Amino acid sequence: MKVLYAEDERQLSVAVTEILKMEGFEVTPVYDGQEALDALGKDYFDVVVLDIMMPKKDGIEVLESMRRSGNYTAVLMLTAKATVDDRITGLSSGADDYLAKPFAMKELIARLNSLIRRNSSYRHSTVKLSNIELDSNTCELRSDKGSLRLNNPEAEVLTFLIRHVGEVYTAEQINEQVWQGKESPEKAELYVFYLKNKLRQIHSNVNIQIENDTYRLCEETV
Repeated sequence: MKVLYAEDERQLSVAVTEILKMEGFEVTPVYDGQEALDALGKDYFDVVVLDIMMPKKDGIEVLESMRRSGNYTAVLMLTAKATVDDRITGLSSGADDYLAKPFAMKELIARLNSLIRRNSSYRHSTVKLSNIELDSNTCELRSDKGSLRLNNPEAEVLTFLIRHVGEVYTAEQINEQVWQGKESPEKAELYVFYLKNKLRQIHSNVNIQIENDTYRLCEETV
């Protein structure tokens, strides 16, 4: 399990790197955003950990550069601020998860393992409904009128909803069904709202109906 760990606080980086290695991870530490991009250009990683605040290029810039170049490796963002804006910025840019600093090592390890398992079990499938198609290898969502990239959790939620089209779910049920309750209903709710907007962006004939804190994917009459 290869991890790229981008963190400019050297003492923290050394400590976290050593603990991750003891847990069986193969860790490549880098100390600024440009180093992270250079490492990504030379090697494959199962997951990337990016601190938002880094010199040369911050974590968001690295993430956006990755996604533009077609690199869809799972990314966990670290932020010193546990604010909604930080989370939204990272997730909107293509991050797969986030963790606020200071963090507990047990939680970091659990999230890394979850992302790696998720990637290995989720890939290699394509789902279709009406005029949309989701390729889980690239997380590309296509319609006959446009396309865009989803992050991994968005793709997982949409895959689940497509496979259960017409059925009504709460955020709690989506969390349980998609992530076995390991995330949070709030996170599921956030991704549903992102997906509703992205389906609209590509002029999909599919829509997510939201009513009384429940969600239902349905085909629209055209």
